[in-house]
Amino acid sequence: MTRSILIFGATSRIAECVARKYAEQKASIILVGRNQEKLGAISQDLLMRGANDVQYYQLDLAAIGDIQEFFTQNSKLSSVVDTVLVAHGVLPNQQDIQNSWTLIWQSYEVNLMSAMCIATEVTQWFEEQGRGTLAVITSVAGDRARKSNYIYGAAKGGLSLFLQGLRNRFGSTPIRIIDIRPGFVDTPMTAHLPKGPLFAEPERVAEGIVKAIDRGADIVYLPWFWRWILLCIRLIPEVIFKKLSL
Repeated sequence: MTRSILIFGATSRIAECVARKYAEQKASIILVGRNQEKLGAISQDLLMRGANDVQYYQLDLAAIGDIQEFFTQNSKLSSVVDTVLVAHGVLPNQQDIQNSWTLIWQSYEVNLMSAMCIATEVTQWFEEQGRGTLAVITSVAGDRARKSNYIYGAAKGGLSLFLQGLRNRFGSTPIRIIDIRPGFVDTPMTAHLPKGPLFAEPERVAEGIVKAIDRGADIVYLPWFWRWILLCIRLIPEVIFKKLSL
């Protein structure tokens, strides 16, 4: 059976790498993103790599009203899509936004609210179909808040809790809800950060995402070692953790 995958945030580097892997599997791919020109270029590349079919839609994923309109206008997708990947997000500078109500709100619209709204609509599709897989890229930053990125981390942590609730809701059904938690990935979103040994290439993370979708996993840390790093961090008592400069 040919997989039909819908990717939100398709122009992100990780999402593009995931799409390439599905193109090699002859999947039908639907791309949603903000940059029309880049969507077109990615579409052509995927067809050359073997994709069965590629469609793309320009959409501002920070605008809840536009997302609602997208689902209304493209309701036909509900009967053909069996896999959805939500891969959009922004990494704001903590110092720049931590005292601005407006900027905090804007970052939450992108990193939390829009993803929850998409997940809500998609799981309704899958409930009608009786099956389906929703994979959402969150972050290891959501496991424990740090002063260096707690606004971003709180949004991703909230999204992980939302996915946990969905997973519990559909736990006795064939519907799969996957929480993808990458660590540092060398992408344009992290270009301003100094690179170190914990940084992973997007191709490696994309490979892990495809494997997680195939397995129907619940929570996946990418690369794998982040599971153990975060376990240690979560075990640090709060009285000690709050004194650390992280």
